[in-house]
Amino acid sequence: MLEVKGIHTYYGMSHILFDVSLSVSQGEVVCLLGRNGAGKTTTMRSVMGLTPPRQGSIKFRGEEVVGKKPFMLVRRGIGYVPDDRRIFADLTVGENLEIAERKGGEWNKDRVYQLFPPLKSIDSRRGGYLSGGEQQMLTVGRALMGNPELLLLDEPTEGLAPLMVKALEAAITQLKETGLTVLLAEQNVRSALRLSDRGYIIDDGVIRYQGSIEELRENEEIRKKYLLV
Repeated sequence: MLEVKGIHTYYGMSHILFDVSLSVSQGEVVCLLGRNGAGKTTTMRSVMGLTPPRQGSIKFRGEEVVGKKPFMLVRRGIGYVPDDRRIFADLTVGENLEIAERKGGEWNKDRVYQLFPPLKSIDSRRGGYLSGGEQQMLTVGRALMGNPELLLLDEPTEGLAPLMVKALEAAITQLKETGLTVLLAEQNVRSALRLSDRGYIIDDGVIRYQGSIEELRENEEIRKKYLLV
């Protein structure tokens, strides 16, 4: 479904990603692991068209998407949950969801509330008054309202309490069971390994390792070298 080949991405003159390649097949949950500053968010932004690569190829369902605007990628079926959430603080929970809805798809506000029941009871609360966990549920829900085929999750568990991490893991598992394809960028290695089918490790903007979750669990040397676990 997603094929990234040899991308090089820059912020101004700073070269951040070096020849990064990865793939995500339909129905998979694939994690991109790495320490803070390793290049995870830049990879996600590159895929989403927010920081387009200067070299390389990104194909979604076989179509080259480098150079496409983010709103066009959303229309093509890519959902994005940024690491800083970016909900609309002045809009209510319900309004945050409604503004992102693509009519005629499987996802609507009621279905989001089935996935995240706590949001239903705060439908009329403004985004600026939500806890971190509530904001994260809302951000994921808002991305789902676009009825994506591929969901990009950038550090979804960052800063969340353990109970909220478990709730989010349960929701991602439910999404996987529906057949949704997920690319998950995470520092929380244990959480990512529980959720994923395959994994990549990025460090200093370079993919250092790729393999199945079982292989990654068994490779203590790689985990200690690049993930400190």
